[in-house]
Amino acid sequence: MSRHNQHTIKEAIDNLLKVYKLDERIAERGLINSWESVMGGMIAKHTKEIYINKRQLFVMLDSSALRNELSLAKSKIITLLNEAAGKDVINEIVFK
Repeated sequence: MSRHNQHTIKEAIDNLLKVYKLDERIAERGLINSWESVMGGMIAKHTKEIYINKRQLFVMLDSSALRNELSLAKSKIITLLNEAAGKDVINEIVFK
């Protein structure tokens, strides 16, 4: 077997995920899973639903005051969440 055809397991898995377009979904899931660690327990407690659609993070909150506070810090939150995910996963947040 020639050396140039050999790949590490990580490379093979990364290629497989890209071929089946699963790499973005995994990054999205990682970003959602990091919500509590990035935002803290108090905010996570008031978060009722969170999902990503077309690079937009939708966050349903049970507090209008918290929704207003978080809306003021959208760009900072986007940066923190993308850093936690290790890549740019979202470019917008919608608080509801």
